[in-house]
Amino acid sequence: MAEYNLIKLQKKVRKELDAARYQHTLGVMFTAAALAMRYGADIEKAQVAGLLHDCAKCIPNDKKIRMCKERGLEITKVELDAPYLLHSKLGACLAEEKYGIKDPEILSAIQWHTTGRPNMTTMEKIIFTADYIEPARCKAENLPEVRKLAFHDLNLTVCRILEDTLHYLDSGQGEIDPMSRSAFRYYHNLFFETEDKGHSLTS
Repeated sequence: MAEYNLIKLQKKVRKELDAARYQHTLGVMFTAAALAMRYGADIEKAQVAGLLHDCAKCIPNDKKIRMCKERGLEITKVELDAPYLLHSKLGACLAEEKYGIKDPEILSAIQWHTTGRPNMTTMEKIIFTADYIEPARCKAENLPEVRKLAFHDLNLTVCRILEDTLHYLDSGQGEIDPMSRSAFRYYHNLFFETEDKGHSLTS
């Protein structure tokens, strides 16, 4: 028996998002489910995390800051300068408070879906990747290649997404969270170290 009522969650989150964001959210949910099938993760948890990953996205930035302060969430200087980055950690809180999600695997996937982090769980990597490659996405560099790679090697895909994202942001297109740089260094080193040892990256 399913643990979560996805239809009920969809109706609830739809009220909090604009039309484009909700369409993106459905794309992430379905893509996350497909990746979960590929990598042996819990499909239902992947759907819930995908559905709720942007549940705080459409909250005005000044309200995001206020809500984070009210909940005692740390706000870094980068996040203060670019409050849209707060939607991930705030979204994890709201997923628990408002949508009743208690599973730490789902909550952490929501929390890290924007910046990534070193040594992510499989579920975190799935949501991070699904957010980047879902069908409605069309502007990211190397997207067709990354989409193919996502179903072949998840760690290498995360590394590639981080590399392309940092390249884009370094060109002056937005603020860079230090966690994204740390995550890229981790996965870049993992790739080369693992490659030298002849091991698979898909674990």
